[in-house]
Amino acid sequence: MSRSWLRQPERGSYLALRLMTWIATHLGRKASRILLYPISVYFLIFSGVSRRASHDYLRRVHSRAAGWVDVFRHYYYFAAVLLDRIYLLRGQHDLFDINVYGAEIIQRQAERGQGCLLLGSHLGSFDALRALGIQQHLPLKVLMYKDNARKTNAVLNAINPSLADTVIAIGAPGALLKVKEEIDRGTLIGILGDRVMFNDRQITSTFLGGKTVFPGGPMSLAGVLKVPVILCFGLYRGGNRYDVYIELLTNCVEITRETREKDIARWTQKYVERLEYYCRLAPYNWFNFYNYWDSDAHGAI
Repeated sequence: MSRSWLRQPERGSYLALRLMTWIATHLGRKASRILLYPISVYFLIFSGVSRRASHDYLRRVHSRAAGWVDVFRHYYYFAAVLLDRIYLLRGQHDLFDINVYGAEIIQRQAERGQGCLLLGSHLGSFDALRALGIQQHLPLKVLMYKDNARKTNAVLNAINPSLADTVIAIGAPGALLKVKEEIDRGTLIGILGDRVMFNDRQITSTFLGGKTVFPGGPMSLAGVLKVPVILCFGLYRGGNRYDVYIELLTNCVEITRETREKDIARWTQKYVERLEYYCRLAPYNWFNFYNYWDSDAHGAI
């Protein structure tokens, strides 16, 4: 995987979110979901780059050729999660049936007053986990890259102005110090581990039968902080149902100076293996619509 997602224009996601926000606000969830079908058809026809990326990913996760119906379903799930994100950010949690598996793992961290890293991905909905945090009054902040999506973030902040207070911007002055301070206060720090940032260490990993690169930053950060790493995946199951899976990856990422690169690669691969497991469990939840396996993706269609 290259950093191609960082070079993609924000226009598509921004306009889609603006459209979804208008629909959600004026029509309500039940009526809005009817419009997800023509919206998904539009993107299926006119978004060639992301359509090819979807074909390639679905071929890998299903171990078979992906057809138009598969790609349509992939787009539909993305649109549904994007729509639901608006309601979740507005605090309308009662609209959803959110089942949580492994909630006691996070609850124990909060009870101890011990911070940790919540390592997620662009699989399903991270906002479903945020909803869990709000409902249970858990101290949760998110470490994220903001420069690539300023307009999108502006829309999200307009939906929920308090959202900005829960975000720590990657690359901002004092960001790592802020993370350390929050960890010491017992805050749970969420971070997504499946997109490489500018200036990030690239770790070659095996994912869905091919070699690609993942960011080394999350495991490097965990190694420095010496805190537990907890995996979290909020899978959309159709209708109003989300299944949130929480599992402990490790109580401490051990990284030594002599074997630093190997240690980071080993822990990153452990994360990738769990990510692959959940991709196969809910294959249409993967929302990285760009050339993820640079070297061989073009020959997949």
